[in-house]
Amino acid sequence: MLFPTFTFVVFFLIVWPINWITMVRPHRWRIFITLASYIFYAAWDWRFALLLAGSTIINQGFAVAMHRTSDQQRRTALLVATVVVNLGILAYFKYWNFFADSGQAVLGNLGFEVPSLLVHTVLPVGISFFTFMALSYVIDIYRGDQKPTTFAKFTVFLSFFPHLVAGPIVRPAELVPQFEPPPDPRRIDTTRAFALIAGGLFKKVVIATALADFVDPVFGAPNQYSSLVVLIAIYAYAIQIYADFSGYTDMAIGIALLLGFKLPQNFDRPYSSASLREFWRRWHMTLSRWLRDYLYIPLGGNRKGRTRTYINIMLTMLLGGLWHGASWTFVIWGALNGLGLVVDHWWVSRRSERGGREPATSGPRRWGMIFLTFNFVCLAWVFFRQDSLGGATNLLSHLFTNWGQPSPQITIGVILAIAALMVTQFTPPSVGQRLRGLFSGFSALGQGACLGVVLMVINLLGPYGVAPFIYFQF
Repeated sequence: MLFPTFTFVVFFLIVWPINWITMVRPHRWRIFITLASYIFYAAWDWRFALLLAGSTIINQGFAVAMHRTSDQQRRTALLVATVVVNLGILAYFKYWNFFADSGQAVLGNLGFEVPSLLVHTVLPVGISFFTFMALSYVIDIYRGDQKPTTFAKFTVFLSFFPHLVAGPIVRPAELVPQFEPPPDPRRIDTTRAFALIAGGLFKKVVIATALADFVDPVFGAPNQYSSLVVLIAIYAYAIQIYADFSGYTDMAIGIALLLGFKLPQNFDRPYSSASLREFWRRWHMTLSRWLRDYLYIPLGGNRKGRTRTYINIMLTMLLGGLWHGASWTFVIWGALNGLGLVVDHWWVSRRSERGGREPATSGPRRWGMIFLTFNFVCLAWVFFRQDSLGGATNLLSHLFTNWGQPSPQITIGVILAIAALMVTQFTPPSVGQRLRGLFSGFSALGQGACLGVVLMVINLLGPYGVAPFIYFQF
């Protein structure tokens, strides 16, 4: 069930009032919102709901058992078992096809006839997101940062439909305390909620879906296009993936807000970053924090010397790449980002040792760093987007071979879509706050009229149909 569809609108118009009606009885509300979330998830495939239920039962069982014992060895054993089970399930669904196909190909090349007995798995939507959320719950309990909540509350935490299939990756401490006491509907910031939903719709339906029609053919057959078209397609993909993913999370945060709950911010104008470290503090912020707190810091962080710090950065980014899927292109994407972060850390340390100035916060030098950072990120996105290493190198090679070829595919619409999203990256947050303040001053009729106009514009500018969100495959 996709957010920008009529089916979801009907679903939400039913869920929204019942959510507030049942909230005065928390027990009934938990039953209702869990049922609604499972219906939402089962709309893709009812078997996915069984997997989500199994994850809920297993992780709550491990969490309670861990909390009840004071034996540190037993607690550690339970934690290891939890991590192995969760990552084992995740690895089976995400990596089985890759290893099965690779093994079959190797055996075939050696002359062995391999029958088609290998079962190919279907990747459940959002499995990476709810698995990471479940792991954060159990790990926080192991560390003593969190006590087990009730099974009913944990079920709501893991299955809450706004964040279920593509994030944000929510921590237990960020959502569970909001379940009681129930929120006051009079205190809901509906202006911000509707602004997030409308903005997310525009980014997904108009920008991301339109750019996909330009990006997909070029990445699929770069030899058929000029070098300029290939270059613009690389920039267009950077905008597409941002508009697609941030558009989803904006809608998710807005929908959750209408239901009375605050989800963490996931993007903060990442393409205005002047360094790769800054970029990863602004891009998919909940995943970056998860990798930092549950992988980078446990590996030792920056506490064991400079060389170990660089190794920990590389390991974290390589595993972050593999999190997206079993492919050498994801490994290279993670390695490029890891190498860029290592160089960034080394440069800052070197300047600090020599008493150098802090990085410029404005002026030509910062703009130069923004330009370099954005282009490095776009280069890495090529490997993220392509299915194979050969496809990525083929695309990049065509940046230098066909500059004299015509470029009719670069339309005004493509340029405007790229430019519009880049402008938002450098627009101060205060501008949005002032616009929301202006909108909140309108009457209910005026607000409804404004939203109607926005939806009409989105409907007119957006292509027919809405493609699945890119991050659903992860």
